Amino acid sequence: MLCLLGAALAQDYSWSGGPGRVDPVDICLIDKSSCGCCLMRRVMSRMEMMFNRTHAELQDHLQKSQNAILHRLTSRSAFSAAFSDTPICVGPYRQDVTIRYRHIFVNLNDRYNNSTGVFTAPRSGVYNLALTAYNDAGAGGRLAICIRLSINGVQQASLMESNLHDREDSTSVNLAVSLLAGDRVSVTLIAGCYLCDDSRHRNIFSGFLLFD
Repeated sequence: MLCLLGAALAQDYSWSGGPGRVDPVDICLIDKSSCGCCLMRRVMSRMEMMFNRTHAELQDHLQKSQNAILHRLTSRSAFSAAFSDTPICVGPYRQDVTIRYRHIFVNLNDRYNNSTGVFTAPRSGVYNLALTAYNDAGAGGRLAICIRLSINGVQQASLMESNLHDREDSTSVNLAVSLLAGDRVSVTLIAGCYLCDDSRHRNIFSGFLLFD
């Protein structure tokens, strides 16, 4: 009522102050009838400013949380691939050759490239890497398994098995390693050795992120 009355009497009072305006405290001294209205508007203005600031901060926190969730979803890492779907033996070669595991079981975010045989770590953290190897003397070659697991070209583990008393041989390795984002993991067939597989998928290369 006081505000409406002030407007009806064309009082040029303002709760916000400024050039040509009268501060609410001065209004209280000049016109008691307008004091309560203008002070209330000042309080409401401050509350509105606080609300807007809090809302902006909450929006900022929400956006950061959404970005963090999106980053985790897009950098999830797990892959598992087998050497072949059909009976095949490769090697021996005169030099070391990167093994390309063609059959994909799972490959989150396509971090394993089955055209190159290289897994690229999407983020820094501790990863679990597993490797199984199989060889068959029935292919006419020497019954020996000789492959190695490397990070950025540096050997981390090797699978060496040579047994002349049976027709088949297999071995495996499982390890936890610390990788940096962009590190490249691959498996190499050592020169002079060969590898066999078929639809039973006995040569498998796998890995996944444990934690960062």
